[in-house]
Amino acid sequence: MNGFSQALGTKFNKDALRTRSFEFNGHTFKVRVPLTAESDAMFERLKTADDAAVEKFYKELSKDFTESSDTVQVTDNDVIIDGRSLREAAKSKVLIQARVTEMIRLLVPEEEGFDMSTVTYDMVDELFPFAIQMQLMELIGETVSPNYNTTKGK
Repeated sequence: MNGFSQALGTKFNKDALRTRSFEFNGHTFKVRVPLTAESDAMFERLKTADDAAVEKFYKELSKDFTESSDTVQVTDNDVIIDGRSLREAAKSKVLIQARVTEMIRLLVPEEEGFDMSTVTYDMVDELFPFAIQMQLMELIGETVSPNYNTTKGK
């Protein structure tokens, strides 16, 4: 503990202070508000997609496209459909999955001792449909960093 935290008293619990909660479909979720350094590290990790995962998704998406046509252009390293790159679509998918995983890891587990850093996207996807994942991400984001209307009760 540094001098500032000691000045707040012996009963000061920084972990309790950094925990907020929200209710979603009858369940109360607790969220750990990350420190600035933790947020910065998370955003840094989300800047780049895992190349191996992008390649895996790209191969899945492009496997049926072998020849160019009016709407499909097959190149050496991409398939363009109606002007949209399948490689970019694969990259977007990887980044969305990474963002979902990072946000879910901010949840505080009810099971004591569970390490949220071990949560993978496959675990999340098995438990929650994509639409629920998007809602959870939004609720976690609002809980961690409420907007002006939320804090002013509007």
